[in-house]
Amino acid sequence: MKPLAQSRLPAFVSPRTLGFLLATLGAVLFAGKAIVVKLTYRYDIDAVTLIAFRMLFSLPFFAFMAWKESRRAARGELPVLTARERVELCLLGLLGYYISSFLDFLGLQYVSANLERLILFLSPTLVVLISAWWLKRAISPRQWFAMIVSYLGVVLVFFQDLSQGAGSNVALGAMFVFGSALTYSIYLICSGELVKRVGATRLVAYAMSVSCIACIVQFFVVHPPSMLSQPLGVYGYSFVHATLNTVAPVFMLMWAVALIGAPTASLLGMAGPVSVLFLAAWLLDEPITLWQLAGTALVLCGIFALAGGKRKEAKQ
Repeated sequence: MKPLAQSRLPAFVSPRTLGFLLATLGAVLFAGKAIVVKLTYRYDIDAVTLIAFRMLFSLPFFAFMAWKESRRAARGELPVLTARERVELCLLGLLGYYISSFLDFLGLQYVSANLERLILFLSPTLVVLISAWWLKRAISPRQWFAMIVSYLGVVLVFFQDLSQGAGSNVALGAMFVFGSALTYSIYLICSGELVKRVGATRLVAYAMSVSCIACIVQFFVVHPPSMLSQPLGVYGYSFVHATLNTVAPVFMLMWAVALIGAPTASLLGMAGPVSVLFLAAWLLDEPITLWQLAGTALVLCGIFALAGGKRKEAKQ
């Protein structure tokens, strides 16, 4: 099934151009999650409630995707999942979209949207380090350079937050967000082989559905049902969070990868941290300082060097 029928595209829009637009817009929307979360926290709700509302509004979309994929499997268009694959999908959903998201939302209570986005953007470097330790893959000099530059950029923004924030709270928040990046990196490594067997669409649909259910169950374990009654603004921000910052970017990235390939789509994901820098200044009144700009530039340079190295290796 093609993500977008190329024959339906206007004559002046090439598949490559559309892929660039989808990847860039998807990166900006996904990065904008931090802005919406910070705005929702102004209603004095906790992370459990915030993530539960996000997943509550997201669940119908991902459940529909999962149902469509299961129908295709029933018609013989896709291989039927084995019991082991079902268990792996559930575990990956809990790791990559439940635990990771929860840690991220906890961290956003204490750190700026800019720092959160830069820490999360370290995932590619964490994948390299974990792969080196777990899969015994050697780290090239280019990769070491990319990681050092990236982490130096995060350190700059961290100390900027530390000088303006509540000290230990900023450190605690940074640890939570780093834990989010770490768990998501493990998810990416573990899903590498599974996605080849079950397909990207089915993996995302099933894993996200499991994550949504887990977040909703957690909410009812921690809070009474009366906590579902929230100010109108919480519902509004949660709906935006679910649709524009969760569901839409997932589809956009999927389509972009199909049109221009994963390496190019990942490079365009660099638009995320840059967009958050200016969105946070506009919507959250977070200052844009030289330290912020320098840190963002270093992280982007590091990830660009890392991605460039991967593309070079793929051609050889």
